[in-house]
Amino acid sequence: MTDNEVLVAGVDSSTQSTKVMVCDARTGAVVRSGRAEHPDTTEVDPAEWWSAFTSATGGLLDGVSAIGVAGQQHGMVTVDDRGDVVRPALLWNDTRSATAAADLTKELGGPQAWAEAVGSVPVASFTVTKLRWFAEHEPDAADRVARVMLPHDWLTWRLTGGDPVTDRGDASGTGYFSPSKNAYRTDFLTHAFGGRTPELPHVLEPSAAAGHTPDGTLVSAGTGDNMAAALALDAGDGDVVVSLGTSGTVFGVSETPAADPTGTVAGFADATGRYLPLACTLNAARVLTATARMLGVDLQEFDRLALSAEPGAAGLTLLPYLDGERTPNLPDAAGSLFGLRRANMTPENLARAAVEGMLCGLAAGLDAVREYGITVRRVLLIGGAAQSESVRAIAPTVFGTPVAVPQPREHVAIGAARQAAWALGGTEEPPAWDTEIAVRLPEPPVRDAEEGERIRQRHADARRRVHDA
Repeated sequence: MTDNEVLVAGVDSSTQSTKVMVCDARTGAVVRSGRAEHPDTTEVDPAEWWSAFTSATGGLLDGVSAIGVAGQQHGMVTVDDRGDVVRPALLWNDTRSATAAADLTKELGGPQAWAEAVGSVPVASFTVTKLRWFAEHEPDAADRVARVMLPHDWLTWRLTGGDPVTDRGDASGTGYFSPSKNAYRTDFLTHAFGGRTPELPHVLEPSAAAGHTPDGTLVSAGTGDNMAAALALDAGDGDVVVSLGTSGTVFGVSETPAADPTGTVAGFADATGRYLPLACTLNAARVLTATARMLGVDLQEFDRLALSAEPGAAGLTLLPYLDGERTPNLPDAAGSLFGLRRANMTPENLARAAVEGMLCGLAAGLDAVREYGITVRRVLLIGGAAQSESVRAIAPTVFGTPVAVPQPREHVAIGAARQAAWALGGTEEPPAWDTEIAVRLPEPPVRDAEEGERIRQRHADARRRVHDA
């Protein structure tokens, strides 16, 4: 660290782990980093996040002037009037509240009413549905709840020791916050939580400070993981981010709010004061790992197999809903394989069908966000599976649009660090960090591009046949 260097830290508290990036506040260059794992579960004591944060930041925060926290969206953290956690937090990928989501949709006016009120139709991942499940199944514990927070809210609260705060980006994934009105819908919250109205975090402006740590480090408002990734990538007009992690997400920054009554597109807010229409699938990278495991190969051999098959996998079409789906009409969906014949029953074709099936689900997300003001000029492909050779080779064919892969980085943590630098600097816009290099993938030959249209059509036909969606 030089005498005039100012450092900021970004924290990504994800489903699997805590990642910390310490960056130069002026340029965004990463100076040092840390990581600690989380328990592999769909509900967890928030103390585990604090333990991982403490472990990941050990020795890293010396000289850091500001810190920002980005967290996994939607999770339900409940505390009593003393600030003690009432029950383990339910994470976004805990689907026990699927029935609650359907019930709430019916009880409060149907999909159109929800889309108009809060920008999204409730699904099992949303906080509001988890609160309904909690109220119905653990009413005595629910009676003790004084405050409800999101994962990033709780960590920010632990850092500052002040009143709980949040930002509009993460709040927009609760199901009881309106991005277009920039206000909570406490009537939705109270109805969902059995007549109880717990306190909610104050919603800060994007560049505001949440407070300071006991040693004087500024803490920014923080945000949700997808919002932080968009901030790190400086996603602009025509950029659509496709993130291939545990789940798959498709999102882009928009000047206007989305309100999709089908529930395919969630009308979130972003971390800059704009909006972030987003489509999500529960089935992304793990489709590849599950198929590789079934074939008895590692991921490197899986890539080789997939690339050995011709586009279209000789007619095999995989609907990879291996863990259900996120949209309201597909919560209990299962995977299906179509077009299986003796001639195409090869490991190569199955591997190729898995990659194409995963990407077709995200291509449907691209089509969905186009309908809500997003122009798709290029796809920015991020996440663990973006490093797969077969995914990189096949994505331009399936998406039918230019694809670029930013250099591998912890985008969520870097986005949180950029927000921290913004709060520290007190400027009108986020700091202009160095643009990261994105490698543009080769466009497919005309023949393959035409095959891409047929692949997408077969996938859509299969989805309609099985799930009427």
